[in-house]
Amino acid sequence: MNTFAMLLGPPLLAALLAAAVKPYRRFVGWTNALLSLLSLGAAVVLWRHILAGDVLTSGPLEFLRADALSTLLALCVSVVGALAAWLGPGMGGDDGYDGAQARRFRIFANLFTLMMLFAVVSNNVGFMWIAIEATTITSAMLIPLHVTKASVEASWKYILIGSVGIALAFGGTVLGYFDFVNLAGRQEGALNWTVLMASAPHLHPQVIQLAFVFILIGYGTKAGLAPMHTWLPDAHSEAPAPLSAMMSGVLLAVALYAVIRWKFVVNAAVGTGFTDDLFTAMGLLSLAIGAFSLVIQRNYKRMLAYSSIEHTGLICVGLALGPLGMFAAMLHLLNHALAKSTIFFLAGRVLHRYRTTEISGVSGLLTAMPWTGGLFAAGVLAVIGLPPFGLFISEFALFRAGFAAGRPWLMGLVLALLAVAFVSMIGHLNRMLYGAPAAGVTVGEGSAWPLVPLGLCVAALVVLGLTLPAPLRVLLTRIVEIAGS
Repeated sequence: MNTFAMLLGPPLLAALLAAAVKPYRRFVGWTNALLSLLSLGAAVVLWRHILAGDVLTSGPLEFLRADALSTLLALCVSVVGALAAWLGPGMGGDDGYDGAQARRFRIFANLFTLMMLFAVVSNNVGFMWIAIEATTITSAMLIPLHVTKASVEASWKYILIGSVGIALAFGGTVLGYFDFVNLAGRQEGALNWTVLMASAPHLHPQVIQLAFVFILIGYGTKAGLAPMHTWLPDAHSEAPAPLSAMMSGVLLAVALYAVIRWKFVVNAAVGTGFTDDLFTAMGLLSLAIGAFSLVIQRNYKRMLAYSSIEHTGLICVGLALGPLGMFAAMLHLLNHALAKSTIFFLAGRVLHRYRTTEISGVSGLLTAMPWTGGLFAAGVLAVIGLPPFGLFISEFALFRAGFAAGRPWLMGLVLALLAVAFVSMIGHLNRMLYGAPAAGVTVGEGSAWPLVPLGLCVAALVVLGLTLPAPLRVLLTRIVEIAGS
């Protein structure tokens, strides 16, 4: 079977099955979960091709193409998509969702996964833009899965701000396309990344710089970069836990993927200075807003959302630090996808038990839910950059890249902002873990099997904190080579 069909087909089939079976039946969820493993397997096959030095393509004019960067994102999306399929509503037991809600989740969560996967393997910037726009529609349908005034408002806010951003990205894409057409005339494959990269040294510098500003603001809105981040805390806090995990873990990364692709084109056209300055400025602003917003948080899901803004900013800073920074940023993207999706799933268990998202309403978590509390604590310690977790290594690599690039003041500022985030999140975590459970809160884990995959994710973060497996090092190195080609 074609690898791309195995990657994209399962979420489409799962969505169609959920749409066809009404009322919802539990076998739909289990079929979805099993199909998700096929996508994960396809992503691993793509990885094997990268290790062998191949870039897999399919379709006319290489319509689908998976180089090292696409493969890294496909791996992240398929892992988090599989977690959402196995741990999402409709698998049985008391998960807090009725049949209609479970059916809606299975339809739109799979379409959401499909669009993210298609965005990262599409070789055409136009189809990539359409796919990222489609992620807004499919995910917005799930934010008010539990219909409340706050969730509906959050969904509309997300749609409105996200649509403005994606419209700006469209403007930037059109500018880039017309610049190419003026240079080379109309030809097939003009919107392909490979064609744009080959033509980049001849593009008009001012036009492509203006196009990149539109693209950075446009896709940056979707990636949660400040100051266009305002939709993110509302959407992530109101969405069901599996959707929050997908949005925070991989949607932000997919939007950032689009910016990185265009960064490669612009760098080839005008050098690295222009994009590096923009990435540094927006990265620092996002890092600062994320870190200081953590200080005043009273809601643990919003706390995790602002942490995502902080980490997106950190990745942007890394992208501006040359080859070593690119390597560190991609490693950080992988670690963050794994850690943040895990914590959001655990936050869903906490919400189901305590019936509140307020930090002050959650106490004695280690007593009420020892395993959930322990894994939640491990996840938070991971995202604040403590050893032995992978984010410690990626942040260390990022600082090494900063000092190697001769930017000690920038690294000092980043370190200070990370310290603010560190202290804030440790304080919030302590308030949740210790003390006596609130009155009426049941003590005991309840359904424990969902903790197995989440425990494996935490274990994977520990492994990435202790060693960098050779296949992963090769994958990240190939991405750095694309940036420098």
